[in-house]
Amino acid sequence: MVRSVVAGLDGSPESRAAAEWAAGEAELRGLPLKIVHVWVPAPDPLAQAPFIGAETQQQWSERIPREAGEGLRRRHPGVDVTVEQVSGTPSDALVGAAKDAELLVLGSRGLSGVGGFLVGSVGLSVVARAELPVVLVRADEQAADEDGTNPENRPVVLGLDAEGPADAVIEFAFAEAARRGTSLRVVYGWSLPPYYAYGFALDAGLHDELSQEETGSLTEALRPWRQKHPDTEVFLEPRVGSAADHLVDASREASLVVIGRRIRRGGSGAHIGPVAHGVLHHSTAPVAVVAHD
Repeated sequence: MVRSVVAGLDGSPESRAAAEWAAGEAELRGLPLKIVHVWVPAPDPLAQAPFIGAETQQQWSERIPREAGEGLRRRHPGVDVTVEQVSGTPSDALVGAAKDAELLVLGSRGLSGVGGFLVGSVGLSVVARAELPVVLVRADEQAADEDGTNPENRPVVLGLDAEGPADAVIEFAFAEAARRGTSLRVVYGWSLPPYYAYGFALDAGLHDELSQEETGSLTEALRPWRQKHPDTEVFLEPRVGSAADHLVDASREASLVVIGRRIRRGGSGAHIGPVAHGVLHHSTAPVAVVAHD
């Protein structure tokens, strides 16, 4: 089966930005783009109302992805764009539509939660359940810098757990930076020894020593990917404190923020973790969530 980039669309500014971003990503990857519109029929009483019958509603619903697809084909003539309309629960439909894709792209309303047609917990459910990389895009992310710089020329930011860096997350971030011809900023947090939480002053020399230890272990972990992508400039940025806060700060000057999500196949339900949750709600750049074992 031909791999593709899949974008969810409902006609909102967030989902249109996601579709536009997905078209650019499909072009970078040399893959087709599939636009998926989830049609949720109106409840029976509403469907019987004048001018909002089931047939009228479906016609309007079909118009949204059709017009979006036409616009994307004009702006991205090198991308094979197809449109698919499915019905059902949005989270189930999207996860199913993207099961054979390389990437799923959705709209995000930032501070109000994961949005587009994915309202509240629905969008978070997609992120938590999908085992392929999912990218969340805000409506205003396409804006250029004040000097006219293309946002895609900004660095890719990779958030890593220095104690257990995941290969799938590292590979995704390096590949994205290489496709864009930009640098990679690796932001990772480390904790102070417990006794400093009780007010003990941290000696500057000890701080540097601890930071160098963390950087050394991570440098070794990144070595295979630096050898695979020798043209990608890499900057290691150790930070003390909240990893989510540091990644949100870094997102202001990023083309993409890449974070990981551990796949949980037990009976405890779907989770994305506090760092991913914070970054998804506050990042100003698109966020890629890469599932890993």
